[in-house]
Amino acid sequence: MQPFFRGLLATAALGLALPGAAGAQSTGTLPQGHAVPPAAGHDVTSGGDAAIGNLRRAIPFEIGQRNVKSILIDGNEVWIGSSGGAIRYDTRRGSYLTYDNKSGLLSNGVFHLSKSGGKIWVGTYGGGLSVFDAEAGTWQNYNIPDGLGDAFVYDALETASGDIWIATWSGANRIRGGAIDDISKWDLYTVENTGGGLPNDWVYGLAAGKNGEIWLATEGGLARFQDETWSHWTHADGLGAPLELVEADITLTSDPGKASSHHARQKQEQGLGDVEVAYNPNYIVAMSVAPNGDVWAGTWGAGLSRFDGETWTTFTVADGLPSNHVFALHTDAAGRLWIGTNQGLAIRDGGAFTLYGPESGLSVQSIFAIATSGETAWVGGFGGVTWFPSGLGPQSGDHTGGN
Repeated sequence: MQPFFRGLLATAALGLALPGAAGAQSTGTLPQGHAVPPAAGHDVTSGGDAAIGNLRRAIPFEIGQRNVKSILIDGNEVWIGSSGGAIRYDTRRGSYLTYDNKSGLLSNGVFHLSKSGGKIWVGTYGGGLSVFDAEAGTWQNYNIPDGLGDAFVYDALETASGDIWIATWSGANRIRGGAIDDISKWDLYTVENTGGGLPNDWVYGLAAGKNGEIWLATEGGLARFQDETWSHWTHADGLGAPLELVEADITLTSDPGKASSHHARQKQEQGLGDVEVAYNPNYIVAMSVAPNGDVWAGTWGAGLSRFDGETWTTFTVADGLPSNHVFALHTDAAGRLWIGTNQGLAIRDGGAFTLYGPESGLSVQSIFAIATSGETAWVGGFGGVTWFPSGLGPQSGDHTGGN
């Protein structure tokens, strides 16, 4: 059985074959193949293994000891970015292809997926930016010699003006007019050349604001680029909850400050060298801008912060979050905020957080990627991804989340 489709394929006892697919190479536990096209009308909570192959309320896909860091819904296709390559899944046929460093990418680690100019943009760990032309079936790779600030790419954003922004480990690129093949159109913004306007060179996320401004999530706080001017905000300005308010609720044992010299140096520079737990209120892991212009920032252990342009408000476990480590944020078409944490999923609609976990069909606990289209939702994290074809199942509970 193919591990990626373990939650969808029928067992061998049911006599269902698994023919191969052509067009892309694969390695490890992510081979290309075909899944059984699902039929409608079955719920994940009933039927057991005999119902495999039917469309459930929640369909889990397993990818082993790997992370899903990005999901892109592109019509009837869904792209899934994992630490083992990019998976291209056709929801109509139940077939999929994978792309890795043997079939177009320069790195198997995929952190970002988006679509610009009719092409799929893939940001990788150490392999730069890869752009896929689906019609031609070809890849074009961009790296430091082409103008890219760093080979680690965390996000990309096409603005209404036609500029393209790219978030890297060593600053933020702006490609003026989207002229990606003209190196003279590439700008790179860093702490040094912005005079500290960009608070940290590790840029983790990008978002366009209500008035055309660009918001940047960094390991050193939130930045805004508007009318060629930089502004930024940190914990000292209100970003993230104080340690004393969240320390008792920190369950995550993974502290980046103990895992790498880079993160350790960042904590020292931010006055957090004595903090021994997984906590950094300046480290914005995820970001989303609401329709009203509010900026939501998910932090490393300091909760979920909202910035209305003047005032910060932070929500924590005490307000109904499943965890103070917020790894993914997504605003859907209805304006609801989806929040991925290391302890499951929450959705904020109005002033309340509704929590979702295994009883809802969610197959992953640490959530790094969320994508929605209408009632359809895809939620990915460590070990796999769950597809909700017609909305989420029963929730864990509702909690008042303040204003």
